[in-house]
Order: sequence, then structure tokens, then C-alpha cells
Amino acid sequence: MPDSVRQLDPRRWKALIFIALAQLMVVLDATIVNIALPSAQADLGISDGNRQWVITAYALAFGGLLLFGGRVADLWGRKRAFLIGLVGFAVASALGGIANNTGMLLGARALQGIFGALLAPAALSLLAVLFTEAKERAKAFGIFGAIAGGGAAIGLFLGGVLTEYLNWRWTFFVNIPFAAVAAAGAVFVVREPAGSRNPSKLDIPGVILASLGLVSLVYGFTRAESDGWSAGITIGLFVGAVVLLAAFAAVESRVKSPLLPLRVVLDRNRGGVYLALGLAVIGMFGLFLFLTYYMQVVKGYTPVTTGLAFLPMVAGMTIGSTQIGARLMTRVPARLLMGPGFLVAAIGLLILTQLSAGSSYSGLILPGLALMGLGMGTAFMPAMSLATHGVQPRDAGVASAMVNTSQQVGGAIGTALLNTVAASATTAYATSHVASATTPAAQQALKLNALMHGTSTAIWWAFGILLVSSAIAFLFVNAGRQGGAQSGSGEGEAALEDAIPVMVH
Repeated sequence: MPDSVRQLDPRRWKALIFIALAQLMVVLDATIVNIALPSAQADLGISDGNRQWVITAYALAFGGLLLFGGRVADLWGRKRAFLIGLVGFAVASALGGIANNTGMLLGARALQGIFGALLAPAALSLLAVLFTEAKERAKAFGIFGAIAGGGAAIGLFLGGVLTEYLNWRWTFFVNIPFAAVAAAGAVFVVREPAGSRNPSKLDIPGVILASLGLVSLVYGFTRAESDGWSAGITIGLFVGAVVLLAAFAAVESRVKSPLLPLRVVLDRNRGGVYLALGLAVIGMFGLFLFLTYYMQVVKGYTPVTTGLAFLPMVAGMTIGSTQIGARLMTRVPARLLMGPGFLVAAIGLLILTQLSAGSSYSGLILPGLALMGLGMGTAFMPAMSLATHGVQPRDAGVASAMVNTSQQVGGAIGTALLNTVAASATTAYATSHVASATTPAAQQALKLNALMHGTSTAIWWAFGILLVSSAIAFLFVNAGRQGGAQSGSGEGEAALEDAIPVMVH
């Protein structure tokens, strides 16, 4: 057996602590600012038209540059990319915390997205090359998967606590100690395995086409939410995204050192994982959006109470990821965890479709969230591991970036798509029942009923999307159990191919 496979880094478990901490910081930052946004808007005088850019600036920079960040990690070293990403993210967060006008806040959010796009794939690819023994890999990815899945919900809770008891600026400042601890730990305990870098030159045309294409796609969904699906700018952005990404695929098939080697995504299992994860995140982020609004507007919960209400989902994700996914990943094929996992999450959403203004938390919301978390945790963990399992070390960064890209694009699509569905259903309900609302009390009741109808309709859509995600996992992912073979070594590819039947289209 080759030395690169036989020798395991003795400090890999300590390294996991700091890698996971960095991942938590990036994931929770996707939602922590949401709860603080109304306070920041009032404090800085941000217009309603510019308000969405506090969220969109981060999403555009992050989603558009992830592939670039993943390839930079492969080329220049994952530890170096990890440290630069941490320091840059902390500086950007400090700028956001001291922002005194709209432009400074938006610039800080864009910088967070840029450095997050470097940090996130570096973290996941470090994990992929450090943990190569099957059972250890299962445990490590179980922890990482729980954090990746639950971080967004933790962000809602932390955002509520910081906004309510301190002020909105602390939703930015909180990243600084996270980054400092992760960077200090990484300097001393993270060691990148020798010979795992990709010495090729950077594919500049690929960088430009992929970044512009992904930005156009994410921004297209954002404009669809605000301007409508038939608006000229929305259609133009989607057409531009298709053209740019098609050109990107054509370039990647011809250049010597592609930004995204097509072998990474044309692998049946990895392609199925990317697609299933992206669809699942559409449903999950849509749920965050509507439940946060429902709890605060309809039920009158405070930001802190709203955050606490999501904790059963975090607990479910942790149990699903570490106690189910990690324990079974080396014993059963990934599809038998991913498919049922997404199905259980869909059942959680099915329960939540029954939401009404008078629904009790313990009787309906809690079991729905717990099942959603349990299913997502069970599915996320083997999915994230399989996405980098067996990939050549020189491609680990870009394969990791594709996991993050599918999640980021899925989150953007979920927010825009389901918000538009809810708004349309709310308007249609109100229009069809307006004739019967002849008194102020009846009009107020109609407004509430229309809102709940729109919310329920959107959650039904999310339920359907998760069913599709489950079906894709069952049909496309055909890898055997992730056990018995070592991953992350170029010399070990033959052994990997024996353990994981790969069908390349």
C-alpha cells in the first residue's frame, strides 16, 4: 500500500475542530444577518430598494466565485487558501460591523462573499485529503455535515440573540473571534498532505465564464423575486446565464488545465449528489424564510424565541448526521441514506403544510422541524463525503467547491422561487375572497388567511422538490458503501474504483 495512503496525519482530529469552526462561521453568516437586517436598515437609513443587496451582495460574490476559490485552493495550497480566507473574512466582518453608510455595508458583505468563496471549498477539501480511512472519514464528515446543515439555523438563533441583547453590528463582529481561533489553530495543527496540489496553470477564460454565468444565474433569481419572472431583465439574466455556462462547458472540454475538469461532474455519483443537494437546499432555505416570518409576524415571537424554536431542527441534523449517517455510511450504499433521508425531511415539510394561525408549536411546528432536521442530517453527511470520495487529490478543491456551489445556488433559487410562489398564492386567495370581507374584522381575517394560504402553498412546493431530490438520490447515486478503500490518493485510484463502482457518462 502506498505511503501516502498508509500514513495518517496524527493531528487530523485536532485539525477537524478548526476546519469545522471555520465552516460554521461561513454557513451561519448566510442567515445571521437576516434577523439583524431591519435594525441595520433603520440605523443606516438603507432604502427599501437597497435593502435586498445586504443579502444579495454576499450571495452573488460567494456563489459566483466558488469554483474559482476551489481551484485556487488546489493550485496554491489548501492550508494557505484556508488561512487567507479566514483573515479576509474577519477583516470584511470588521468593516461590516463599523459601517456607517449603505455603501460600506454592501462592500463589506461582498468582501465576505469573496473570502467565503475561498474559505469554504478549502475547508471541505482539507477534510477530504486529511481523512482517508473509511470509518474515520465517516465520523469526520458526520461532524462536518451536521455543522453544514445546522449552521444556517444556528445563524438565525445567534442573530436573534445578538440583535436583541446587543445590536445588529455584533452579527458581524462575532465572526472575528471565530476566525481568530480557527486561524490560530490551523497554523499549528493543519498540515496539507504532500503531493496533493495541482501544479497546472489557472484557467482564466474558465474563471471569467463560470463567475459571470453563476452571478447571472443567482442574480436572475433575485430579480425574479422583486420584478417577476416575465420581466425583461429577469429573462435576460437567465438567457445570459445559459449562454455563459454553455460556453464555460465548451471551454472546459478543450483547455489543457480546466477550472472544472468535466470528469468531476460527469461522474454519475458526484453529479447526482450535486443535483440532489441543490434541490434539497431549495426546500430547506425556503422553510427558514417562511417559518421565520410566520413565527415573528403571525405568532409574535421575539427574535431570540424564533431562534430557539429552530433548535430542534439543529438537534435533528446533529443526530441524523453523527448517529445515523456516520454509523451507517461504511455499511450501506449512500443512496440508502440520501434517498430515505430526503424523504423523512419531506415528511417534516408535509406536516408543516398544515400550518395555520392557531397552530401550536409543540403539536405541529416542533415535530415538523425535528423530522426535517433528522432527514437532512442523515442525507447531507454521506452526500458531502461521496462528493469528494475517490476524487483525485488535485481535484479535491474544485469538487468541494461544487458541493458549496450547489448549496449556494440552491439557497438563492429557494428564496426567490418559493417567495414568488407564496406571494402569487396570497394574492390569488385574497382576490377570490375579497367580496366576502365586508367589515374591518373580516378584512383583517382575510389578510391573515391569505398569508397562511401563501405560506402553505410554498411549503407544498418545497415538499414536492424534496421528493424529487429523494428520487434523484435513489436513481442516480449508485455508489457502494464508502468503506474498505482509502480516498484522497492518486496512487489509490484503482482501489477506489473497486470499492465504488463509478459510471461515467
